[in-house]
Amino acid sequence: MMTKEEAREFASRWLPAWTGNEPDKLVDFYSDDAFYLDPTIPKGVQGKGPLIAYFRKLLGQNPYWVWTQIEPIPMEGGFLNKWLARIPVGEKMIECIGVCFVQFDERGKIRRNEVYFDTHELISEILKYKNSKRGS
Repeated sequence: MMTKEEAREFASRWLPAWTGNEPDKLVDFYSDDAFYLDPTIPKGVQGKGPLIAYFRKLLGQNPYWVWTQIEPIPMEGGFLNKWLARIPVGEKMIECIGVCFVQFDERGKIRRNEVYFDTHELISEILKYKNSKRGS
């Protein structure tokens, strides 16, 4: 069982890789057969090929968002990560709190990562921003 300190240490290296549009850096944390899902892809993707393609698109659209850990909760094979994401949408900064679970393979690479959060405010702001750009 992973300790809270081990989960904090891992998150201190992994979460910054979500910022700055460096998908190759991020995908290095994942195993070759990793499974990943989030609200955008609820059926998920399996394997590094589809994962890097998804990360390229996702990080390319969100180069300035920042993810920080609120609390690690150890669980079998990994940890539950309660997080805060600060996501710029136009001039606004949207703050989302969510959870994801992270399970590791025998080499310490992420083999399963599922992300869950309420997307309502974020999607509403993205739509408002897109509509305001069309009207300009």
